[in-house]
Amino acid sequence: MSQAHYFDTPQGRRIAYHKSGGAGPCLVFCGGLKSDMEGTKAVHLEAWAKARGLAFLRFDYSGHGESSGAFEDGCIGDWHEDTLAILEAVTEGPLCVVGSSMGGWQALLLARAIPRRIKGLVTIAAAPDFTEDGYWANFTDAQKAELEAVGHVALPSDYMEPYIITKRMIEDGRTHLVLRDRLELPFPVRFLQGTADTAVSVATAVRLLEHSEGPDIRLNLVKDADHRFSDAVCLTLIEEAVADVIAAA
Repeated sequence: MSQAHYFDTPQGRRIAYHKSGGAGPCLVFCGGLKSDMEGTKAVHLEAWAKARGLAFLRFDYSGHGESSGAFEDGCIGDWHEDTLAILEAVTEGPLCVVGSSMGGWQALLLARAIPRRIKGLVTIAAAPDFTEDGYWANFTDAQKAELEAVGHVALPSDYMEPYIITKRMIEDGRTHLVLRDRLELPFPVRFLQGTADTAVSVATAVRLLEHSEGPDIRLNLVKDADHRFSDAVCLTLIEEAVADVIAAA
């Protein structure tokens, strides 16, 4: 396994990344909440890109994987800053962005921040606005009181140890919502969503589809696929979606 490279952001956070050279557009993988760049989808897509001579970037947000910081200290805005900083530092030219779960929200924030660089976008179980529509909307009065008094609450996860959700993450999330205002995606877009996903609902995927504006946006629902979306069938669907948006760009 190759060693990660590191980049220090203007905010003073050290970001770990793997970048392989090749033709453009550069594929960029944005991982999910508490995920890291060694996950199945990121590593598989890197190998797929290398086999086709395409440039590829995977990285860890601050507080994730090999990057600096603690997860509990981060928020959506920090990870958006990390993503913008690493893209500016180690990539050039057009991008094809692939975002998984929270990384889908990050991909949509990129579409808003640097639309001219993005030539295609693929999301996998995208979770836009989840801090507000998922966490805050479902907090009990007791949890909201705990958040105010203690500054955080612990939420169980189906996939790993409990998530520590901070008051800062909730408040910062409100400044980065993408489903309240116009969301223009003027490039080929493919949303992938499993119907057996217990973390992100099909209703969320349909809401994202209906809210987005653009000339070439499609939603692919995969029966019985779960949130991981990483078995052989799902990995092939990701490959096909990426190839499709590159060809259509």
